[in-house]
Amino acid sequence: MLNNWLKIAFINYKKNWLSTAINLFGLTVGLTGFMLILLHWNDEESFEKWNPKKNEIYYFQTYHKKENSYGNNLSVPMARRAKDVIPGVEDYVLFNSAGIGFKMTTKNKTAYQQDGLTASEHFFNFFPFKLVSGSYKNALKGDGVIALSTTAAKNLFGTTNVAGESVKFDNKNYVVTAVYELPKENSQIKPEFVLNPVQQIKDDENNWGNFNFGCFFMLKKGTDPSTLRQKFITDIFEYRAKLDKDSDGLTPQQYLDLYGPTDSLLTPLDQVKLHAKASWFGVPDFKTLMILFTLSVLIVVLSAINFINLKTAQASQRAKEIGVRKAIGSTKTNLIVQFLLETFVLCIASYLLSLALTELLLPSFNKFFDKEMKMNDWHVYFYSFVMVIMVTLISGLIPAMYLSNFKAIETLKGNFARSKHGIWLRNGILTLQLIISSFFIIGGLIVNQQVKHMMNKDLGYSGKQVLIVNFREFNPKPWLKYERLRTEMSKIPGVDEVTYGEIIPGTNRSSSSNVDFMNQSIQAQHGSMDYNYLQFMNVKLKKGRWLDPNLASDTINTALVNEAFVKKFGWNDDEALKNEIRPGFDSIKYHIVGIVKDFNVRSLRSEIEPTVFFHYRETDWKKEYVYNIQLKIKPDDIEGTVSRIKKYWSGSVEPGYPFDYFFIDQKFAKTFERYQKQQTLFTILNAMVLMVALLGLFALSSLMIEQKLKDVAIKKTLGASDGILIMGLTKQFLWITLTAVLISIPISYYLMNEWLKDFAYRIDMPVWPFIISLLTLLVLTFAVVSIKAYKATKVSLVKYLKYE
Repeated sequence: MLNNWLKIAFINYKKNWLSTAINLFGLTVGLTGFMLILLHWNDEESFEKWNPKKNEIYYFQTYHKKENSYGNNLSVPMARRAKDVIPGVEDYVLFNSAGIGFKMTTKNKTAYQQDGLTASEHFFNFFPFKLVSGSYKNALKGDGVIALSTTAAKNLFGTTNVAGESVKFDNKNYVVTAVYELPKENSQIKPEFVLNPVQQIKDDENNWGNFNFGCFFMLKKGTDPSTLRQKFITDIFEYRAKLDKDSDGLTPQQYLDLYGPTDSLLTPLDQVKLHAKASWFGVPDFKTLMILFTLSVLIVVLSAINFINLKTAQASQRAKEIGVRKAIGSTKTNLIVQFLLETFVLCIASYLLSLALTELLLPSFNKFFDKEMKMNDWHVYFYSFVMVIMVTLISGLIPAMYLSNFKAIETLKGNFARSKHGIWLRNGILTLQLIISSFFIIGGLIVNQQVKHMMNKDLGYSGKQVLIVNFREFNPKPWLKYERLRTEMSKIPGVDEVTYGEIIPGTNRSSSSNVDFMNQSIQAQHGSMDYNYLQFMNVKLKKGRWLDPNLASDTINTALVNEAFVKKFGWNDDEALKNEIRPGFDSIKYHIVGIVKDFNVRSLRSEIEPTVFFHYRETDWKKEYVYNIQLKIKPDDIEGTVSRIKKYWSGSVEPGYPFDYFFIDQKFAKTFERYQKQQTLFTILNAMVLMVALLGLFALSSLMIEQKLKDVAIKKTLGASDGILIMGLTKQFLWITLTAVLISIPISYYLMNEWLKDFAYRIDMPVWPFIISLLTLLVLTFAVVSIKAYKATKVSLVKYLKYE
C-alpha cells in the first residue's frame, strides 16, 4: 500500500510540476531563513552556559523612578550591606574598568597586554575558569597581585607555568598568583588578566552615592530572587537614605524618589546577554531577535499557505480519483494518510535542501553578525525538523481532510468544481498570505524611513576631521600630560586645533551624578572639558557666553548647561542664567553662564541627557581622569597628518603601546550599524516573503484559471474581447488583494508604532507606505495573474466546445 501511495504521489508531483516546484522552493527558502535565525538565537542564548554556578549568580541593576531608567552600577557599601543583612545573599563580586590594557615588563620581555578587568577578590568564586597554574585561593586578595589567562601568560612569558613570577607596570610590581584558561564557549566575561582595584574600593567603602562598580550577587540555593527586591528597597536603599545628611526633612521614600534608585532587578547570569535591562557588556536587544524569529516563522507559514492553497486548488483534478477510490472501498483514514504522505515527502525534500543551503549561506551570515556559528547545534536540527512536521500536519491535514470529505457520487458526476466551500477556503488562505505580505512591505518602508531619518538628523555638532587619541600609559598627573601634548601636538603639520572633552560622541563612556538646586535634584552627565571644546565641536551657543580662560571666575566655579538640563529643571533660559547649581560630586556651587543647544553624543535611540559642562581643572577628581586628546585635522592631507601623529605618539608619547585613535564621525556612524543591519535583514526577508507569496499566487491563479477555460471559450465565442476576459479573470484576485491590504493596515500601524516607540528621535507615522503597499500588491497581483489570464484568452475554442 505504501508503495502505491508513493507512486501516486510522484505521478501527481510530475503532473503538477509547477506547483510542486513552487512548494519545494518556497518551503526551502522559508526553512533556510528559520534555521539561520534559530542559529543566531541559540548562539545569543548560549552565553555563560558554561558556568557551573550560573543558576546562583545574578546581575544587579537599579531602577530610577524619576528618570524611568535602569542603571547597571551600585556603590561598595550597598554591595557589602546586601551580603551582611539580606539572608538570601551569599556573596558578591564588584568589577569595573573592563577592556583595560598596560605595557607590562617581565624578566623575559616587555609587551602590551590588553582586555583586562578589575574585580574584587571573590571573582574566581563566580567565574571558575579552568586553573592551569597557581591557586585561586587568595589569588586577588590585597594589592600587588594579578591573575593571567593562558594567552596573556604566553604573550608575557612564553609559557603558562608562571605562578609566582613578577610583572611590572604602572611603576609597580605585581605577583602572578594564578594562570587560567578562558572557556571556549560563548561568554561576555573573558578577561585576559584580572586585577583587584583595592585602593578604589577602599576609597569608596563609605561613599554610598558613588555608583562606580558593576556587581554580581551569588544567592543561596533555593532563594527566590524576586523575594529579594523588597529587601533591597528597605534594607539597602532606604537605609542609605536615613544615613545621608542631605535627607534631613525628607522621608526615606521622598529621598529615594528624589535621588534614587527606587527599585532593583536581578537578572540570571545566563540571561544577561539578552534580557538585562542595562549592562556593562553591551546593549541587550531581545526584541529585535524576537522580531527576526517571528518574521522567519511567517515565511514558513507563507510556504504552508502555498501548500494548502495549491492542494485545494488541485482538488477538482483529483476529485474523480477520490470518488473512484471511495466507491471501491477506500476509507477516509487511508485517503488522509496518503495526502499527508505526499506532503511529508515534499517537506522532507525541502528540509534536506534547506540544510544544504543553510550550510552554504552560513559563512556570509557569520560575517554579517561577526560570529563563528557552526551547524553543530542539535537544537537547530531538532526544531527545524519539528517545524517540518508542523508544516506537514498543517498544510497536509487541511487539504487532506477537505479532499477526503468529497462525496463519491457527487465527484463522479463532476459536481465538485461548483463547490463554494473550496473557493472560500482558498480565498481565505490567500487573503492571509497577502495580509502578511502587505505587513512586510509597510514595515520595510517604515524601517527604511526611520534609519534614513536617524542618519540625516542634525546631531548638533560637527565631528568631521576630528581625531581622538586615547591615553594608554599610566600617568600620575594625566592633566599635565594633556597640557604638554596640547602644546607639542599643535605644532605637527596638518593639525589645525587641539582640545580635550570628557564626553565623546559615539562612545558609551559616561559619568553622572545628582545635580542639586535648592530642594530640587536631577541626574546629569558631567562634561569636563578644555575651554575651547564646545566651539571646537561646533556646538551652538543658545544663550549666555562661553567659558573664558582670561576670567578668574571661569577657572573656579562656572559652568554651561545644555537645553535638556534647563528643561529638566523646568526653567526658562533667563532663569537658568541666574541660578547656581551644586553637582553631587562637589560642595562648590557653580554659576551657570551659558546654555548650549542640545547635541547627540549617544545613539539616536536615546534622548539627549541633561549635561553640565565645566573646565577639567575646577575639580581635583576630574583632572585626575583626563584620558584623551582631540585634534582637528586640516582637510588637504588627512592621511599624511594621521601618519605624522602616529609616528610622534608611538615614538615620543607612549612607546610600546598601540596607537588607540578614531575619527568621531566614523565612531558615531557605528551606532547606526545595528539599525542598518535590521534594515538589511528586513529588506531580505521582505523580498523572500514577496517572492514566496507571488509564486504561490501565480501557481494558484494558473490552476484556478485552467478550471475556467471552458467559460472563457464560451464567452469568447459570444464576442467578449481579450481585455474583458482578462479583467474578468483577474478581478477576483484584485478584490482579495484590496481586502487583505485594508485588513493589514491597522495591524501594521499598531506593530510598527510599537517598534518606533523605542526611539527617542523617531519619524511620525507616514501614510505613504500604506498607499505604496496597496498599489504595489495590486500591480503585482494584476501582473502575475494577467500573464496566465492573457494566455487563457488564446484557448482553442474547438478543444473546449466540441462536446457542447
